[in-house]
Amino acid sequence: MSAHAALAEAGYRAYTRDKTTLFFTFAFPLLFLIVFGLIFNGQTVEESGRPYISYIAPGVLSWGVANAAVFGVAFVLMQWRRDDILRLIRMTPTPLGAVLGSRYVLALGIGLVQAVVFVAVALLPALGLTVESGWPLGLPVLILGITAFLALGAIVGSFTTTPEAVAAVANCLMVPMAFLSGSFYPLDAMPSWMATLSWVLPLRHLNDGLSAALTDSGDSGDIALACGGLVAFALVFGAIAFRTFRWSDRT
Repeated sequence: MSAHAALAEAGYRAYTRDKTTLFFTFAFPLLFLIVFGLIFNGQTVEESGRPYISYIAPGVLSWGVANAAVFGVAFVLMQWRRDDILRLIRMTPTPLGAVLGSRYVLALGIGLVQAVVFVAVALLPALGLTVESGWPLGLPVLILGITAFLALGAIVGSFTTTPEAVAAVANCLMVPMAFLSGSFYPLDAMPSWMATLSWVLPLRHLNDGLSAALTDSGDSGDIALACGGLVAFALVFGAIAFRTFRWSDRT
């Protein structure tokens, strides 16, 4: 078995055994979906005339998937470095790419399952989401979004040394980004300067791409633009993650 496969299998076993983390990874975004979906059920956004659920569902899904990617890799890298597991791995022929790649495979699997469960719940009559025929175009958007946010999480995990620090830094990044990117509130109803500012945030591109694919709020050009933005963020964050990665807190 290769080092990549061994680390991926170990990560999967550790994740599935942690029932609390497993439960809240899926339940937390669904809670937001259900609460917002029931509050705004049947209402439309005045500026666009579209139902709120067509904004809320893709936005909260994007935030949930991004959140899981950031927190998942950040906590693991911090914990492995603090417990000297990374230092022991470094003594083997295992390359850095295998370490991060194993977490990437796990994050992709979690994100795809999250998306399936999330959309299935959003389609319930009580919430009323309608998914358009172009939904398969959301898959590359989802994969690129997970890639970008996993790289961001690797950066957070390289600079933090305690679980409290990981939670503080990651929340400071993800919570404001969720509001500024339109995950919890439609950008169409925000001030124009805030909508313009949101273009420099990766979550805005993930929101736009998934929304265009799932609810037909845009065309293939909008999806391509979202993918391009996510590729750019993934490359920048990935370069920084590799540059700043630390095998041990002792160095």
